[in-house]
Amino acid sequence: MANSKYEYVKSFEVEDEIMFPSLIVVRIDGRDFRRFCAVHEFEKPNDENGQNLMNACAAAVLEEYPDIVFSYGYSNEYSFVFKKTTKFYQRRASKMLSLVVSFFTSVYAAKWKDFFCQKELSYPPSFCARVVCCASIEVLQAYLAWRQINCHTSNQYDTCFWFLVKSGKTQSEAQEILQGTQKQEKNELLFQQFGVNYKNLPEMFRQGSCLFKIQVEDIVKYNENGMPVRRLRRKAKIVHSENVSGRSFWNEHPSLLTELGGFAEDIGKIKPEYVRSFLFENKLMASTWIVIRIDGCHFHRFSEVHEFEKPNDEQALNLMNSCAVAVLEEFQDIIFSYGASDEYSFVLKMDSQLYHRRASGLVSAIVSFFSATYIVKWKEFFPQKALKYSPSFDGRAVCYPSSKILRDYLSWRQVDCHINNQYNTCFWMLVKSGKSKTEAQTYLKGTQTREKNDLLLQQFGIDYSKLPVMFRHGSSVFRVKEENNVTHENENGASFAKPQSRVTLEHCNIIEDSFWKAHPSILN
Repeated sequence: MANSKYEYVKSFEVEDEIMFPSLIVVRIDGRDFRRFCAVHEFEKPNDENGQNLMNACAAAVLEEYPDIVFSYGYSNEYSFVFKKTTKFYQRRASKMLSLVVSFFTSVYAAKWKDFFCQKELSYPPSFCARVVCCASIEVLQAYLAWRQINCHTSNQYDTCFWFLVKSGKTQSEAQEILQGTQKQEKNELLFQQFGVNYKNLPEMFRQGSCLFKIQVEDIVKYNENGMPVRRLRRKAKIVHSENVSGRSFWNEHPSLLTELGGFAEDIGKIKPEYVRSFLFENKLMASTWIVIRIDGCHFHRFSEVHEFEKPNDEQALNLMNSCAVAVLEEFQDIIFSYGASDEYSFVLKMDSQLYHRRASGLVSAIVSFFSATYIVKWKEFFPQKALKYSPSFDGRAVCYPSSKILRDYLSWRQVDCHINNQYNTCFWMLVKSGKSKTEAQTYLKGTQTREKNDLLLQQFGIDYSKLPVMFRHGSSVFRVKEENNVTHENENGASFAKPQSRVTLEHCNIIEDSFWKAHPSILN
């Protein structure tokens, strides 16, 4: 990380480590998925392809992150359980939930065509996530029982509701008929009116799906004689059980006993409020600027695999910028963002109540939407390159108490952009000239700004100040007011003009006062 007078802003970052011996669960839920399902015309009450896509994404998450040993999901939610000894990203809640939700969302967008070959993805899907800290194995057992009971209750209601609607009832009439009905009454309604035995409906919808890893023998390569080379690898397996929190189910799978522990006895009645008390909630301080910063996870590898131009790939940066513009258009409470390389910082207005200022909701929603948008827009910027695997981003939320400190934070990121870009430009020019990466690092060690500029000019004929401003200054995304106002009518029929705004992208110096004086509405 670059050193500058703005480094002090790092002191506002708060650690959110989850201490041992708590078991960690990350639960993701579809964000506004009722609308998503309606727009994409999912079958009601359950869309088999939609559920299979969710399950495929969960399997990909388990295979991507070895520390996740079990997951349970239904409809548009999934819970991922980490092994009890995990030290994944030092058990920091924001890192864990943002990486899981980002990767899940990326896979969802990337695999869409595998399950809906005849349907276009109309807009990027997104998910919210939260962390549940299970203080003991008994709390985990109660949590899983709670989610499976909710699966059954929700699915039984939805099945009755949509059968009634398809039979000619309005949605209001269907709701009225089902109000106050018990489990047995719903079963009788389905059987007597529609000839449907609820217990014969697919297990995936009634019981949900659980995944854990088993060892399978896989062909990893072929030797020079053409013979297959086989190795054991851990692969996610999907099963359906009527009681995922029961001792009998747990005891059938030794890996779960080893990685998580066993259940002493079967569980009785669940009190949801008891389980909810273990939700890890970090509500951010009122009347402060909230910054959500996201960073590409292992993007050095991602850029190498996809052969990004070094030191800067213009199309890759344009893709990041396009995603940031989409985020501002999606979340009206975000007033400004700044990005460079594979990171972006999103600033929410000081009085924002988005997600009730819960860090988990803000971080997960933004990183998830950004990830899906990155996948959806990939072909727009790389029409000749196949996306070889799904990228992911991690995120964090930080509060800054004043506009001055917020500006210092943004200045810190822009200084960092300049220092890193100048170093990388020198480094890759040296490598391209024939030096090894180690030799280039040694050559640049201890050099100052002036020396790097001289190196570029004298050895490679490059005037650093003439390089594209996007590489040197990064990118700023914000709203500007339109000249034309739109006329609306209030409750009394009186007309009034409502100012309109549009999201714009600029590459400029945000350290100096001139930018903020030219755009006073951003921090107003």
